[in-house]
Amino acid sequence: MSLSSRQKEILTYLERSNGVLSSAILSHQFSVSVQTIRKDMNDLSDKGMVRRVHGGICLPSANDNLSFSNRDMLNLSAKQCIAKQVAKALPEGTSIFLGIGTTPKNVAHALLDHPGLTVVTNNINAALILSRNPNLSVHLAGGAVRSSDEDTVGESTTQFYRQFNIKIGIFGVGGLGEHGQLLDFTPDEANLNRAIIQQSQQCWLVADTTKLGRYAPVVSGQLSEIKRLFVDEPNSAINQLCQVHDTELVICRGR
Repeated sequence: MSLSSRQKEILTYLERSNGVLSSAILSHQFSVSVQTIRKDMNDLSDKGMVRRVHGGICLPSANDNLSFSNRDMLNLSAKQCIAKQVAKALPEGTSIFLGIGTTPKNVAHALLDHPGLTVVTNNINAALILSRNPNLSVHLAGGAVRSSDEDTVGESTTQFYRQFNIKIGIFGVGGLGEHGQLLDFTPDEANLNRAIIQQSQQCWLVADTTKLGRYAPVVSGQLSEIKRLFVDEPNSAINQLCQVHDTELVICRGR
């Protein structure tokens, strides 16, 4: 999918705004005409990456079933920065869970040349990426395939996870509640993250700052169960949450 640099910046700006952006606001933000911004908004809408509303755009809701490839474009530089920091912090020759979603997929890219890894995942993209290195041991969980998410879920997937004793579980969440709740959109997602937490000696959460305060209906855990939280920007609310829950906060700079 081809996007202009401005369109990518519009998506990032929209993700951070967590609301509706008008054509006038975007025109001012990017110093271009309203007509130019409207063309960008229409193009992004045609690609299914935004929803057109009266006078502007907003992000599609969870019910709009935004595809994995479209989600992968949102806040991409932040996800790549987080992935690089995770790879730098990960010991050689360790075992990891790698959860669902686009940030863990970027972590897989960053780990492709990491020596001696054993990886257990239900993230189809992550498994395919890591399988390019024959010196890595990659275990892909079977289950029901979600085409829009490009992963596997269900009871058989969760039970597959429960066979392992893993040193570091790495995963993302749908949202991070104001009291430190780890939130997901479906019970299947929550059950998988719960299994990662229970079968790992320690857990690392990867989440760009847009996840703070984002609503999702299912609670999969608490921040107090997370050893390290990797985020892309300093944020006073996240910093306070980590202090309360005794979680190490890793700021991934350098985007």
